[in-house]
Amino acid sequence: MTPERLRAFCLEFNASVEEFPFGPETSVFKVLGKMFALTTLDARPLTVNLKCDPDEAIRLREEHPKAVVPGWHMNKRHWNTVTVSGVPDKLLCELIEDSYDLVVAGLPKAERLKLDRP
Repeated sequence: MTPERLRAFCLEFNASVEEFPFGPETSVFKVLGKMFALTTLDARPLTVNLKCDPDEAIRLREEHPKAVVPGWHMNKRHWNTVTVSGVPDKLLCELIEDSYDLVVAGLPKAERLKLDRP
């Protein structure tokens, strides 16, 4: 997946926005003010930090030991750093969507309903 496609995919979700709270080089993708993905789009290799269910995070790290590692500068129980070139695009898209869904699940019910993701 290219950096452009990664950015476009993250912005496809309802109410998702790109912000730069850590400087102009670091893209932070949020839904209603809550982060679901963090990346430096011009980094090589391209990586993205994604929220993940703790049990799923361990499984993914075991299945993809070089491509999925505990989240860099993040809560390592709930976040993974994924090397984009190390996983199939389909899996990467699923991981991004799962991250978005986990963040949305933590929002108040009224906000979740507005996003069509109860």
